[in-house]
Amino acid sequence: MADFWQFVMIGLVTGSLYALIALGYTMVYGIIELINFAHGDLFMLGSFLALTLTGPAVLAVTTASGTGAAAQAVVVMLIVCPLFCATLNVTVDRVVYKPLRNAPKLAPLVSAIGVSFIFMNIGLFWHGTYDLNFPNLVSQENLTPNLGVRITTKDLMVLGVTIPVMIALTVFVRYTPLGKAMRATAQNPTAASLMGINVDRVIAATFAIGGALAGVAAVVYGLYNNTVSYQMGFQNGLYAFTAAVLGGIGNIPGAVLGGLVIGLVRSLGSGYIDEKWTEALIFAILIVILIFRPNGLLGARVREKV
Repeated sequence: MADFWQFVMIGLVTGSLYALIALGYTMVYGIIELINFAHGDLFMLGSFLALTLTGPAVLAVTTASGTGAAAQAVVVMLIVCPLFCATLNVTVDRVVYKPLRNAPKLAPLVSAIGVSFIFMNIGLFWHGTYDLNFPNLVSQENLTPNLGVRITTKDLMVLGVTIPVMIALTVFVRYTPLGKAMRATAQNPTAASLMGINVDRVIAATFAIGGALAGVAAVVYGLYNNTVSYQMGFQNGLYAFTAAVLGGIGNIPGAVLGGLVIGLVRSLGSGYIDEKWTEALIFAILIVILIFRPNGLLGARVREKV
C-alpha cells in the first residue's frame, strides 16, 4: 500500500508541472483558438535560461554561502525566467500570429509549428544535443521517514510553487478587470471590441501570462529533475497539450485536472504495468474519454465561432 501512495505522490508532483505548462496552451486557445505548438519549446528555452543563470559564479556563491544563497538563486530564476518567456511569447504573437489573426485557421497553426522548430534550434545552438545536469539547489531530504511515503523538500517545492500560481491565476481571470476582459474576448472578440475592450492588448496579456507560466514551470522542472535538454519541450509539451485537451481545452480548471490525471496515470502505469507502456496507456485513456466527452472532462459544449 505504501508503494501505491508513493506513486500517487510522484504523479501529483509531475502532474502539477504538466498543469503549469498546459495552462499556457489552454489560455491562448481559449482566447484566439490557436494551438500554440511552440509553447513546449518556449518552456525548454526557459529551462536553458535558468541553467545559464546558475553558472559557475553563482554556484560558487551558493556553495560558499549555503542554503540561503541557494534560495536567493531560486528566487532570481523564478523572476527572470518568467519575464524572459513572457517577453518572448508576446514578441512571437506580435511578429508571427497577429498578422495571421484573420487568416484561415491552418495558417497560424502551421506558423506555430514553424516557431516550435525555430525555438528548438535556438536551444540546440544554446546548449547542444546532450542532456545537461541542472544544479541541485533544492534538498532531496526525506521529510517523512516514519510515514512509509517519501515526501522530499523538492516535492513540497513543486507543490508550494504550482498550487499558489494556479489559484492566483484562477482568481485573476475570474475577478480582475483584465480577467473579465479575457473572458469577454474569448466569448466574442467583436462584441468585446465594441464594448471598448482593447482586444489586441488582451491577447498580448494572455500570451504574456502563458509565457510566464512556462517560465515558472521551466525553473521548477529543472530544480526537480536536475536534467534538461533541447528536446524536453517536445515531450513535456505533448503531455501538457494532452492534459489541456483531456480537461477541456480553453478551460483553466480543466487544464489543471488534466495535468493531474496525466501525471497519476503515468506514475501508476510505470509502477504497476511498465514504463514503456505508459504513453500508450495515457493516449488510450484520452481516446476513450474523448469518445464519450468530446469537449474534455470539464469542457462545455459551445457553438462554433464563425
